[in-house]
Amino acid sequence: MSECIQLSFAVCRIGIFTCFRALCCKGPPPPRPEYDLVCIGLTGSGKTSLLSQLCSESAENIVSTTGFSIKAVPFQNAILNVKELGGADNIRKYWSRYYQGSQGVIFVLDSASSEDDLETARNELHSALQHPQLCTLPFLILANHQDKPAARSVQEIKKYFELEPLARGKRWILKPCSLDDMEAVKDSFSLLINLLEERDFEPSRM
Repeated sequence: MSECIQLSFAVCRIGIFTCFRALCCKGPPPPRPEYDLVCIGLTGSGKTSLLSQLCSESAENIVSTTGFSIKAVPFQNAILNVKELGGADNIRKYWSRYYQGSQGVIFVLDSASSEDDLETARNELHSALQHPQLCTLPFLILANHQDKPAARSVQEIKKYFELEPLARGKRWILKPCSLDDMEAVKDSFSLLINLLEERDFEPSRM
């Protein structure tokens, strides 16, 4: 009987030691991968506000980016180092100087903008999709300000921007968004991260 008690006590000690090691001796989690992205779009499209909300920054006193700014946007499975470029007329012509090293593109458009601004946004997106440094990268296209009455639907944007023929063979995501639904914005970024991860596992081309 005493042998059985001793055996049970030994098994119990082993079990406690195993649990202790599992809880206290587990190493640090592996580092999250980091991706360098460029974020472009016209002034007023909402780039700065969206990125600030994703970084849990205060929404007060947000000013449109006039040059460029860089934010580290944390997600559970990745960190996105987003270089946001100002969208004013006198800055857009210099966008391409900041494309080098990008691994993905975020294009934000105002879905409730005027026809003239929407046409300008379409031209800028077409230029980005065809640019040698961006044309092979995954694109996340956000149709922002969906909470406004004049907002165009995603289907209208897709047709007007001619995305199906222009971006055929490319990896792109078009999603509606607004500051009122940041969970949907986070889901859209998660889809972009999936595309970035797929790119990591592609066989290298000689």
